[in-house]
Amino acid sequence: MLTALLSRTAQRELLSIYDDRIQTQQQLASVYDKWSAQVLLQHRIELHLLLQSFGLIAFILLCVIFFDNLVLYFVRRRAAVDRRRMYTRRILFTLGIQLIGLLLILVVIFGTPRQMPTIVGLTTAGLTVVLQDFILAFFGWFVLTGKNGIRVGDWVEINGVGGEVVEVGLLRTTLLETGNWTDKGHPTGRRVTFINSFAIKGQYFNFSTTGQWMWDEIMFSIPATADTYAVIKLIYQVVVKETEQDARQAEEEWKHVTRKNQLSRFTAEPAVSLRPGAYGIEIVVRYVTRASTRFEVRNRLYQSVIGLLQKPVASRPETTSPSELHQPQTPIPV
Repeated sequence: MLTALLSRTAQRELLSIYDDRIQTQQQLASVYDKWSAQVLLQHRIELHLLLQSFGLIAFILLCVIFFDNLVLYFVRRRAAVDRRRMYTRRILFTLGIQLIGLLLILVVIFGTPRQMPTIVGLTTAGLTVVLQDFILAFFGWFVLTGKNGIRVGDWVEINGVGGEVVEVGLLRTTLLETGNWTDKGHPTGRRVTFINSFAIKGQYFNFSTTGQWMWDEIMFSIPATADTYAVIKLIYQVVVKETEQDARQAEEEWKHVTRKNQLSRFTAEPAVSLRPGAYGIEIVVRYVTRASTRFEVRNRLYQSVIGLLQKPVASRPETTSPSELHQPQTPIPV
């Protein structure tokens, strides 16, 4: 009986161990079933995200193609206005659209960068170095549109190129160049464009501001005769008469500026320079005139002087001796 009881006890212990193993296997089977379902779900999610990414990339490509064709459509519509300019704009817009599309595709493939502040800082520093001329041009536009800037229609000189301002853009200033092999001031038909950074880094001259005065000169030769000094005095008087009003206004403006800034005073009185020439005496008369009317004044002076020289000596106004040229009442600045 005792042996039978011990045998039954051992068998029950074995049955209990087998029951525990069966229960453990059942729990493992349940866990593996859940794990398999989760893996399948993850695979479906990854496949869905992958298809979504492919769809987004395809949408970006379609947008790039659409905007590229849209730019081409507008370029063809306005090609008759300025073909070269529109072709350049088409290239810029196309490159910009393609670059934006490429960046969006990279973001879709690799995701948003984690170190975004660092990337933004490095990108900003790089763009600042690369685009420093454009940044200076942008701030130069504010300088050009200020009180002492330039306006459309002004006659200016920028980096040695003179002309009339036809456009003051946000980044560029365009001039209609004046000056040729005969004389400066006549249009050449060329459009010259400057980056607005010259307003900060360089210098420019504006002849159409309040102080729109400039020194001009006329030069001619007369034979050396006994009446040479009298003729010179008559020429000087003609120049003084023609430029008297401009000289007076220029002196008034210069006095206002010099009085305000405590500078030395300037005179706008014409000056005569004499030098020997191959066919007599060369006379150079310098005078103040407006920049916008310099050619009209010069033509009038030449006509007056030529008319004076063509008159016979007896019909000219009363002449004086050379010693009278240096009297205080009618001096000739030299």
